[in-house]
Amino acid sequence: MSVTDAPPAHPAEAEIRKPSVRRRLVPYWLLLPGILWLVVFFALPMVYQASTSVQTGSLEKGFEVTWHLRTYWDAFADYYPQFIRSLLYAGTATLLCLLLGYPLAYLIAFKAGRWRNLVLVLVIAPFFTSFLIRTLAWKTILADGGAVVDALNTLHVLDVTAWLGWTENNRILATPMAVVCGLTYNFLPFMILPLYTSLERIDGRLHEAAGDLYATPATTFRKVTLPLSMPGVVSGTLLTFIPASGDYVNAELLGSTDTKMVGSVIQTQFLRVLDYPTAAALSFILMAVVLLVVTVYIRRSGTEDLV
Repeated sequence: MSVTDAPPAHPAEAEIRKPSVRRRLVPYWLLLPGILWLVVFFALPMVYQASTSVQTGSLEKGFEVTWHLRTYWDAFADYYPQFIRSLLYAGTATLLCLLLGYPLAYLIAFKAGRWRNLVLVLVIAPFFTSFLIRTLAWKTILADGGAVVDALNTLHVLDVTAWLGWTENNRILATPMAVVCGLTYNFLPFMILPLYTSLERIDGRLHEAAGDLYATPATTFRKVTLPLSMPGVVSGTLLTFIPASGDYVNAELLGSTDTKMVGSVIQTQFLRVLDYPTAAALSFILMAVVLLVVTVYIRRSGTEDLV
């Protein structure tokens, strides 16, 4: 008897198999706390900042919504160097995190053996201390006359970086290099963990099959490992680039007035100048720029699966 010839189910049996209304609503009730959290702590602040960005006035006289959209143009025209600098520093730090993080993630996934858990703990160990303390520690590491600066001077590395405009006067602090070093260190775990997750999912038998087909280790990496780890690469770069582009702690503590990022400008406008419309406009411009860069990057990456 075919499926089409099967007798219809008895009405009582169909009623029993039909899920109750309460059971159908269970997934929505489970999603409700998360939705409320996003509405209260994300959507509502976004709406408030959007209204603030089109206001005019002052803190003494008060602000009112006048739909003054020129604030966006004025904010971008005044601070576009900081936008360019933020994207440059964040992009450089993301590339360095990828170059440093991929080999380490590869070793953890395939070579660490019984030491895997210990190495993973060491990767996330910086999270056990404050972000501020970690950044302040780099002021000591990169201090003038310290071991790092002396070693780089001996190797004439600072001469090359000075020619590139990343350092000056044989020092690292208060230069772009110091800011990028801080960004790289603070966001490196965000690169390593997605890469490790992606690499750990790769079936080891694929490497064995590539070897059986006389593929060299380099060819196996290029044809098997790297393509299968691309979701981790994309996830890691996004988790690194997005927060790094809006960071201001590293620029404030390790940089100078010539290395200010747009996050520093937003913080100054909010807390010191008290120009809330300009600060809100800068925040939305930064969000739009980062969203555009991320959208183009994801489309160019050629992967739809993110870790």
